[in-house]
Amino acid sequence: MSAGTVAVVVAGEISLPSWDLYELSIPCTVFGKRQPDIHDPWYDLRLCSTGEEPGEEPGEDAPAVARLALRTGYGLDGLAGADTVIVPSVPDACVEDGSPLPPRLIGALRDAHDAGARMVSLCTGAFALAEAGLLDGRRATAHWMHTGQLAARYPKVRVDDSVLYVDEGDVLTSAGLTAGLDLCLHLVRRDLGAHVANQLARRMVVPAHRHGGQAQFVDLSVPVTDDEGLGPVLDWARAHLDRPLTVADLARRAAMSPRTFYRRLQRATGTTPLQWLLNQRLGRAQALLESTDLPVERIGELSGLGTANNLRHHFVKQVGVAPSDYRRSFSRTA
Repeated sequence: MSAGTVAVVVAGEISLPSWDLYELSIPCTVFGKRQPDIHDPWYDLRLCSTGEEPGEEPGEDAPAVARLALRTGYGLDGLAGADTVIVPSVPDACVEDGSPLPPRLIGALRDAHDAGARMVSLCTGAFALAEAGLLDGRRATAHWMHTGQLAARYPKVRVDDSVLYVDEGDVLTSAGLTAGLDLCLHLVRRDLGAHVANQLARRMVVPAHRHGGQAQFVDLSVPVTDDEGLGPVLDWARAHLDRPLTVADLARRAAMSPRTFYRRLQRATGTTPLQWLLNQRLGRAQALLESTDLPVERIGELSGLGTANNLRHHFVKQVGVAPSDYRRSFSRTA
């Protein structure tokens, strides 16, 4: 039995140059390639065409645009029975000019949601979910260049243009380009645990986690930074998470003033030193819950979160589940 069936909606034709191919390739890469040494079985991937006919060949006066017609193994009927449905993007005309989306696509999305599928959009795919009414009353996002149009066209959607992705449980949306990869790795983390997601991210040579702007699973990944002066002190901090570390301790070890250290770490990681420390401590707790049968009290000590009650408080707030529930779902020692 696979980790789940993922159905990806593919437009009948893709315009180039555009970001369409990039965003289509993300779920294909994450969910479509078997990873038997990381987790077996892996996902089953379906590419489902909207059934649109390719347009006319571009003329000589249109050198900036080429069109690529794709053949897929499924039509929109392939959305039926899928555990997860992903809409990577919609045609530019549907975003910029308000051209209607195919009614068959909208109906298929509604049917899939009603059947219990987890619905996901990358970038402008949010326009399809919104047109289907699946984002009404929900918080959602898209590429910041299009969030204004999304909010104006669908006033029932609570559009947030400041986040990488939004997880509403059964409906998830992401901003454009690499944020779509962040969301897909987040789905793997939800389904198979932080260890599997981190291993996959390492294989793809990308950060295992970027904060999406809401409660989510965190990990021990090294921050994306070109600030070589921070590397040694952050490595040292990760090796001593069981200590009561403070910003002043880290700044002193980095031979910086607390203010300079705060500014450089925030610029390098996108978060504050205290939040970075909390993320690392939670990541350590996740790893221990997954790989050991240590009691929660001991995990609190080793991760630097202190008492079992303090560990539970931060775990529920940031991860969304209690440590015991997380262990039941993702423990590799069970």
